[in-house]
Amino acid sequence: MSIYAIADTHLSFGTNKPMDTFEGWNDYVNRIEKNWNKLVEEKDTVVLAGDISWAMNFEELKADFEFINKLNGKKIILKGNHDYWWNTLSKMNQFLEENGFDTISFLFNNSYEINGVSICGSRGWLFDSEEEHDEKVLNREVMRLVRSIESAACEEKIVFLHYPPITTASKCEEILDVLVKNGIKKCYYGHLHGDAAKYALNENIEGIDFELISCDKLKFSPKLIKK
Repeated sequence: MSIYAIADTHLSFGTNKPMDTFEGWNDYVNRIEKNWNKLVEEKDTVVLAGDISWAMNFEELKADFEFINKLNGKKIILKGNHDYWWNTLSKMNQFLEENGFDTISFLFNNSYEINGVSICGSRGWLFDSEEEHDEKVLNREVMRLVRSIESAACEEKIVFLHYPPITTASKCEEILDVLVKNGIKKCYYGHLHGDAAKYALNENIEGIDFELISCDKLKFSPKLIKK
């Protein structure tokens, strides 16, 4: 029952926005599928840390989730800044049920226990968001992360965020404070691509191991988090 993770798959089966036009992303969907099914077994779980699909609504999302659902293992999905299809948890769960997407769950104000480890997380926040930065948005993200961590049943908690809580250029003190106060030791994040990945911090800061898991950074192969 291993745990894997990857972020920023940016699927577009239901839209016309393939990532193949970007340097290094050629044939990325087939590469994801091949690498994923080579590593991940049916008993394993993969956390997808945001920017799952370019879809704007459930209709456009369906083909992307059909692809994800057929991949090996269970999947836990959290929100990214480009996941405009994201909705209330009840509506998203209804979408899963209606389409038979039985290998997918959402990380949204909750947590999951897998083999003695609690999977926690939220979208997080960073100041380069496309949304207007204000105190209300930041507080909402902080509280979602707090609720996720507080719901965790296991002593060992691994946090997944979409936005990096800290980079070489900036940091979100409020998110970092939650991680430190709750004794989090490992935090994985996405969002940074291509040249932007140079701002990523893959090191221990304030007792927390941070690591970038964006799709292109991982060469389109899920990263083993825990066996």
